[in-house]
Amino acid sequence: MKIHTSFLKYGGLFAIVFLLLVSCHQETEKDAANLKLWYQQPANASKELASVIVNRNNPEWLKALPLGNGAFGAMVYGDVNQERIQLNEETMWSGSVDDNDNPEALKAQAEIRKLLFEGKYKEATALTRQTQVCKGAGTGHGKGANVPFGCFQTLGDLWIDFEKESDYQNYHRELDLEEAVVRVQYTQDGVIYKREHFVSHPDQLMVVKLTADKPGSISFKGTLTRPEYYQTKAEKDQLVMQGALSDGKGGKGLEYITRLSAKNKNGTVVYKNDAIEVKNADEVILYLTASTNYLLDYPNYKGRDYVTITAERLKKGKEKSYEAILEAHTKEYQNYYKRVSLKLTSDLDTIPTDVRLKNFKKEKGKSDLHLVEQLYQYGRYLLISSSRPGTMPANLQGIWANQLQTPWNGDYHTDVNVQMNYWLAEVANLGEMHLPLFDLMESLQEPGAKTAKIHYDAKGWVVHPVTNVWGFTSPGEKSDWGMHVGAGAWLTTHIMEHYYFTLDKEFLKNEFPVLKGATEFYMDWLIPDPKTGKLISGPTVSPENKFKAPDGSVSKICMAPAHDQQVIWQLFQNYIAAANALDKNDAFLNSVKQAQAQLQGPKIGSDGRLLEWNEEFEEIEKGHRHISHLYALHPGFQIDVDETPEWATAARKSLDYRIQHGGGATGWSSAWLINQYARLGDGDLAEKSLKTLLSKRISYNLFGQHPPFQIDANFGATAGISEMLIQSHTGEIRLLPALPSDWKNGEVKGLCTKGGFVVDIKWQDGNLISAIIHAKQGGEAKIKYKDKIISIHTKPGENIEFPL
Repeated sequence: MKIHTSFLKYGGLFAIVFLLLVSCHQETEKDAANLKLWYQQPANASKELASVIVNRNNPEWLKALPLGNGAFGAMVYGDVNQERIQLNEETMWSGSVDDNDNPEALKAQAEIRKLLFEGKYKEATALTRQTQVCKGAGTGHGKGANVPFGCFQTLGDLWIDFEKESDYQNYHRELDLEEAVVRVQYTQDGVIYKREHFVSHPDQLMVVKLTADKPGSISFKGTLTRPEYYQTKAEKDQLVMQGALSDGKGGKGLEYITRLSAKNKNGTVVYKNDAIEVKNADEVILYLTASTNYLLDYPNYKGRDYVTITAERLKKGKEKSYEAILEAHTKEYQNYYKRVSLKLTSDLDTIPTDVRLKNFKKEKGKSDLHLVEQLYQYGRYLLISSSRPGTMPANLQGIWANQLQTPWNGDYHTDVNVQMNYWLAEVANLGEMHLPLFDLMESLQEPGAKTAKIHYDAKGWVVHPVTNVWGFTSPGEKSDWGMHVGAGAWLTTHIMEHYYFTLDKEFLKNEFPVLKGATEFYMDWLIPDPKTGKLISGPTVSPENKFKAPDGSVSKICMAPAHDQQVIWQLFQNYIAAANALDKNDAFLNSVKQAQAQLQGPKIGSDGRLLEWNEEFEEIEKGHRHISHLYALHPGFQIDVDETPEWATAARKSLDYRIQHGGGATGWSSAWLINQYARLGDGDLAEKSLKTLLSKRISYNLFGQHPPFQIDANFGATAGISEMLIQSHTGEIRLLPALPSDWKNGEVKGLCTKGGFVVDIKWQDGNLISAIIHAKQGGEAKIKYKDKIISIHTKPGENIEFPL
C-alpha cells in the first residue's frame, strides 16, 4: 500500500507512520511517568472543622484525596493523630418517587405561543411562570434534601483516633493515579507509620492497611458516624452503621448499611459498643463495605438485598490476603487507566501538587506542562472512579459529597453538566464508563412519557433541566430555568457518540427505542413559524440566559432559541444515522428527514455573531456562563470550520464576545471554552481557557470549582485537552488540530476516534513526526494533518506499518 508522498513529507519537518492492528491499545509503555498528586502535609480532619455550609465547601475537604469504584467513594484526609475518611455510596439519596406533572401546563401553551408571536413577552412570561412549572416543591430551589426530589448525601465518616498529640516529621501523602491508591507516611515518636488505602471494584470493598516499622506500635479507636439518621453498634467481628433516610414526605426512605471489620497481626482487636478498639498491633487491615436498598427500576426503585450483599462482601474479603485484593484491584483498574498516556514534558515531578498549583496561580500565563498532564489523567481517573458499568452515572459531584444538603442536590443537571461529565468517555478510551448514563436514560422513558403526554400532549419521552434517581422528568419549580426542553435531545446524542466510536450495532439496537422516543417527542412538539414556515420549538429558554424583549421587558421565555434548534437538528441527524445503520427505512424516518430540512438553522446577526435567540435581542448578561447557542460547534457537529466556515466564523465572534465581557468565569464554563476553541482550531486560546481554569477554578486536590465543587470542570478539561490533540466529529481524523504553541514536543497514546480507530501521535517543535493508527473494526479512514488529507482502506486484522 502506498501513502501519498505529499502527506509523508511536509516541509521536511514531519513524517507519518500508520500501523493498523486488530485490537485496541490496552497499555502504554511500562516506563511511562507514574503521575501522582502529592503533598507534605495532611488535610485537617479535626471534628471541629467537619461542619458544612450549604453551597460552600469545607476547605479541608478540598485537600482530601478521592478514591472510588463507581459505587463507593471515599475522601482520605491523611491526618496524623485523628484520621477522617469521608464516605459516599452512589445511591445515598433522600427523597422518593413523586407526581410532579402539572395538568394545567398544557392548557396555557397555545396562548403563550400566541403572545410570543405577537411580541407580548411580558404577558407571555407571566403566564409561563404561572403554568409551565412542576406540581409540588420540585427541586426545593436546589435545596431538596427534605422534599420528595431529594438530595445526594454523605454516607458518613470513618474516624480513626490514634489518641496521640505528639509532633510528627517527614510527612508525605499521595494519590497514585496509575494504581488508584492513596498512601500516607510519617514519623512520630521514632516510629515510621504507613497507611495504604484503595477502593476495589472486583471485591467492592474499601481497604486500609496500617503498618509501622516497630512491633506493637499501632493502637487506635475506630468509629462510624453520620450527621443524622444513623445508629452504630458492634456485631460480633463488625462495626455496623445503618439507618433510613427521609423520603421527603415525613416518612422513611432508602435504607442503608455500612460494615467495618479489622484483621490484625499481633495485638488485640475488640468490637465494643459503637467502636473498634485496637491495641499494640504490628499491622491492621480495615475492610469497609456499604450499600442501600435502591434499584434503578421505575416506579419502585427499591429491592436490593443490601444487608446480605454487604455481609457476603465483607466475609469474602476477609478470607483473601491483602496482596490478592490489591492485585485484583490494580489489574482491573489499570485495564482502563493505562489505555492512554500523555507526555508533554520530561521534567521530574519535584514540586508538591499544592505548591505547584500555588506557583501557577502566581505566575499568570506561564505554562506548567506537568500540571496539564496531571489534570488530564486526573479527569480520566475520576471518571473511572465514579462511573462503572452497572452503577449510577457520575452526578454533579461525581460520587464525592460531604454534606446532607449537597449543592444543587448533587443531582443530574441535563442542560450541560451531566453531558459534560461524559464528553471525555469515548475519545479518552473509557467508553465502558459511558454505559451508566444510558441506563439512566432508559429509566427515564416511562416517567418521561407521562410528562410528555401531560405537559405537551406529545408522544415519546421528555426530560427538563434536572433529574434525580427517582425519575423526575417534569419542568422545574421556576420556569425561568425549568422550561429547558432540549435535555432529551442532548442526552441521546451520547447514544450515537458511543456508537460512532465503537460501531457496536448490538448496543445501538438495544438503545434505539430510547433514541426514537426522544425523536417522537420533538416531532410532535415542533410547530411552523407563522412568519417563515420553518419548524420551531417553544415556549422554552436558552439555558439560563435572558434578553431584553422588543416590548421592553426582560425575558427568558421565547420561541426557537438557537440551542433548541441545534440539539433537535443533532438528534434528527443521529436518528437518521441510527435508522440507516439498523436498516430501518420507514415512513417515520422519511418524516424526520423532512422535518430536519425544515428546521430553523443557525442565524447570523448584524454584527456577525451567531444569534442566541430567533431574533436579534439585546443581551442582559453579555458574558453569561452558558454558551448554549454554540452547541452546534461543540459538542455537536452541525457547525465546523471546514464544512460550514461562515457559521464557524460567526460562532468564533460569539465566543470572543462572551470572553471579552467576562464569560467563562465558572469552572465548567471555562472547560467548555477549551473544547470550543479547540473545535475552532485555535490551540492558544484553548490553552488560555485551560490556564484560566487552573488558575481560578481548581482546588488543591485538583477538584474543579463552579464554585462550589462540581466535577464537570475536571471532565470537561480532559475532554478539551483531547480535542486539542485529535478530533473526529466530522468523521475525518484530524491530527493535532489545535496544538498550543507552548506544547512544543510531546506524545499521546491511545486516543479514540469515530470509526473504531485508536491513535498514537508524536510531535516535535510543533510538527507531527509520527502517527500510529490502530483499526479495531476496519473500514475507510480519512486522515488530516494541517491542509493535507489522505484516505486509506483498512480491514480487521490488517497490519500496515510505514517506517520513518
